[in-house]
Amino acid sequence: MFVWPEPNTDFTPGVAEPFNPGEAWYFVFRGGDIYQSFDATGQWQPLPQLPGQGVIQSHYLGDIAGTHCYATEVDSGNAFKGLRSLFGKSDHMMFSLAGRAGQVLDWYRTHQYCGKCGARTSVHEKDRATVCSDCKAAYYPRLSPSIITLVYRDDEMLLARNHRFPDGMYSTLAGFVEPGESIEETLHREVFEEVGVRVGALEYMGSQPWPFPNSLMLGFLAEYESGELVLQEEEIADAKWFHHTELPAIPGPVAISRWLIDAHLHRLQSCA
Repeated sequence: MFVWPEPNTDFTPGVAEPFNPGEAWYFVFRGGDIYQSFDATGQWQPLPQLPGQGVIQSHYLGDIAGTHCYATEVDSGNAFKGLRSLFGKSDHMMFSLAGRAGQVLDWYRTHQYCGKCGARTSVHEKDRATVCSDCKAAYYPRLSPSIITLVYRDDEMLLARNHRFPDGMYSTLAGFVEPGESIEETLHREVFEEVGVRVGALEYMGSQPWPFPNSLMLGFLAEYESGELVLQEEEIADAKWFHHTELPAIPGPVAISRWLIDAHLHRLQSCA
C-alpha cells in the first residue's frame, strides 16, 4: 500500500549554534556537489566531524533527535557529486536534510552583496538572513514555488519527457509559478502550454522541497478534461498517455513525481 511520506517532525530548525553541540552531522559540499560518504549498507550518510581545512562557510541548521546538523562548504576535494547522486542511496529524511543544507549554502553564496545598493552584507544575529551594512535591507533564503501534477483519465496517465531526461524516462508535468498567479492558475497554464490539454478537477496531494537549487514543489492530481496532445517542443521531447499497467521508466521513490504516480496507482488498484 502506498503511503505519502510523513513530515519530518523530528527535525528542529535553528540558526544559533549551541554552546556544546555534542554529536553532529556535517553536510559537506563543494559548490553544488555533496561529499560522497556511505555506510556499510551503501546508504549515504553525512560526516560526523567538520573537515579539517578548506572551509569556506559553515551554518548551523538545527538538530534531529539530539544530533546537531551543519551545512558546510569546502574549496577542494575529489569525492563530490551532485545531489541527484543520492537518489536511491538515501532515505526521505536524509535527502531532505542534504537538500536543506545545499539551499542554505547556495543562499549565502549568492547574497554576499546587497541587491539594492551593492554594499557588503553580514549574517543576521537571530534570523536566517543576510543584512546590508549600509541600507539594512535583509535577504532571506529564496524559495521558488512550482506545481507538479499527474494528469489522468480513466485507466491512463499522461507522462512526458523533458529534453534533459535520461533515455526512456518519463515523468509528470511541472512548472514555476509566475507573478500574480495562484497555484491553481499555474497548473492550468503549465499543462496547456506544455502538452495542449485542459484539466478539470484538481486535488492537492502534498509538497516536497526540491533543492535544484531552491524550488518548492506543490503536488496535484488533475483530471483530464479536453484537448489533443500538442507539445511545447522547446521544453517537452515527448508526451504520451500510458495505461497504468504499461508504464515506462519513471522517477525513483525519492521524488514527488513518483509519489503522485504511486498514489494514483494505489487508487486504481483499490478500485479494481
